[in-house]
Amino acid sequence: MTDTTTIYIIRHGQTTWNVEHRLQGHQDSPLTELGIKQAQWLSEALQHEEIDVMYSSSSDRALQTAEIVRGQRNIAIVQSDALKEINLGDWEGKLQSEVKEEYPEQFDHFWNQPDRFGVPHSETFAEVAERAMTMLQRIHEAHAGKTIAIVTHTVVVKLIMAYYEQRLMKDIWQPPYIHPACLCKIIFTENVPQIILHADIRHYQEAPTID
Repeated sequence: MTDTTTIYIIRHGQTTWNVEHRLQGHQDSPLTELGIKQAQWLSEALQHEEIDVMYSSSSDRALQTAEIVRGQRNIAIVQSDALKEINLGDWEGKLQSEVKEEYPEQFDHFWNQPDRFGVPHSETFAEVAERAMTMLQRIHEAHAGKTIAIVTHTVVVKLIMAYYEQRLMKDIWQPPYIHPACLCKIIFTENVPQIILHADIRHYQEAPTID
């Protein structure tokens, strides 16, 4: 019998700080009305898919999204700090325009040379990749042959997908754009990964915005 594991990777829905262009990282803000709808659209799109287990970042915005996507399924949502967004240290809670002015070099590094990014009390992209991929591999091993949904954040999604695409760190911000509540799907057949969906938003019922 062929051992096939399916992993869905989902970004949380739009939040109030997304709308304000305020940096969240390990801090948090609630889903907006649109963010709740985005999660509901995805839940509807996945309602006939068999999901055996769900994991979520321990941040409230991810947990709220996971609960909506879960729908009527009688499955637990396992929380993990390893799936949290990159810790942005002293940037957290500030507007992007503020950090661009205060930290021009590091702001440029974040978007154009992420392997060089680092501000006081932050994580590096490499540190996030290490914790996220270690967790994903543990999840895969624990639920081999099952269908798994993971709700997380933009940088984590980008780093996981870059790993399976063999994309260099410097290129992680290349398209596709990671919209709120977008869907990635990877199927592992005998542990060989195949990317089926990458940042898919066909479940959207309204035109997307950039958040």
